[in-house]
Amino acid sequence: MTDVAGAGAFTVEVDQNSYLPAGASRVDAVVTVTAADAAAAPAPASEVLEVIVVDCSTSMTGSKIRAARQATMAAIAELRDGVSFAVVAGNHVAQQLFPPVGTVVANAGTRTTATRMVERLQADGGTGIGAWLTHVGGLARQHPGSIKHAIVLTDGQNGESAEYFANALNGVLGTFTCDCRGVGTDWRVDELRTIATSMLGTVDIVADPADLAADFRSIMGEAMGKSVADLALRLWTPRGATVRFVKQVAPTVEDLTDRRTEAARQSGDYPLGSWGAESRDYHLAIEVPAGGVGDEMLAGRVSIVRPGPDGAEEVLGQGLVKAIWTEDTALSTRISRGVAHYTGQAELAEAIQEGLAARKAGDEATATARLGRAVALAEASGNEGTARLLGRVVEVVDAPSGTVRLRKAVADVDEMTLDTRSTRTVRVRGDG
Repeated sequence: MTDVAGAGAFTVEVDQNSYLPAGASRVDAVVTVTAADAAAAPAPASEVLEVIVVDCSTSMTGSKIRAARQATMAAIAELRDGVSFAVVAGNHVAQQLFPPVGTVVANAGTRTTATRMVERLQADGGTGIGAWLTHVGGLARQHPGSIKHAIVLTDGQNGESAEYFANALNGVLGTFTCDCRGVGTDWRVDELRTIATSMLGTVDIVADPADLAADFRSIMGEAMGKSVADLALRLWTPRGATVRFVKQVAPTVEDLTDRRTEAARQSGDYPLGSWGAESRDYHLAIEVPAGGVGDEMLAGRVSIVRPGPDGAEEVLGQGLVKAIWTEDTALSTRISRGVAHYTGQAELAEAIQEGLAARKAGDEATATARLGRAVALAEASGNEGTARLLGRVVEVVDAPSGTVRLRKAVADVDEMTLDTRSTRTVRVRGDG
């Protein structure tokens, strides 16, 4: 593993109101993790693996398989010389398209050969996404210590049993990160969201197959800029404390609470995946033993940790979460702007998903209430992108109060786009 980052390579900024009233026990903080310049440079190409999985099931026949070929060729063209890669054709099984087995190092010759093979892709068979993930996991395990990333494209619903798919997904957790794309409107948002969330990647809809190539080019371009693999957020808490949750809240909402693995004493690690020139925000909620007026406590210590060879670890940045008990209500009643903002953004995502589920179930009262609440939250936080998507599903009568009417006719693409992008957040107004 090349040393592209070291101690201090990440800044960890804590936004909280550390003052609590006497007897209070909950501490909330928003932690912003940012790669410093030294950690933002792309990793050496020899330490990067890319796998592109293209749905070649029968439903891809026609414009979608043609667009998938163009998109895959566009992604291949973005590969840096020296990056290891493979292309997989997915139907009810995973068929390695190029190279015949394993992976190959990108150069002008291998990119040309891969492109010629992609031109021959044909649509035939069913859809077995679990088998695709298992295949990619096998390739990823051949590249320990590398940044391992996959793009998975599908246009339909998975044909495997729920048990088979769950076992396959569990079997590859932590082996690579995965960005999922659904083309058209016949795939299931919850299936791809489950994969993307579990594999620390993204999910999005590409409604028009003609837009696939630009999307794949963008994904691969971003992947080529990643610098560090397999980071973790380590949270130490004092004896008697309980971690209520750890959530990524920007650029998207992802609950990491159940992904904790025990580390050192009173410490747990939450996976962050690979990292490039970027900044992300995390909301932590910790219950500590209640204190009295004048007491102070270190409620949490956040460390960004990178695993090293032979079990060694490197701490790349640290921040502290504090608790101070006071009788001054002017201090204890202050609300952290970041905590308040991201609490609302998380509720916004929940309101959209619950509202859409109620609408699909025919429960118009609940759908109207939840989607109305979403409109109000989007308005208050300045989340203009989500507000526009909501406007295609409901008629907005008064945004600040969340007064809406359900639209009678909503295109599938509008509903799926709102659902897919419901977890996207905006940062606090005035922040970068």
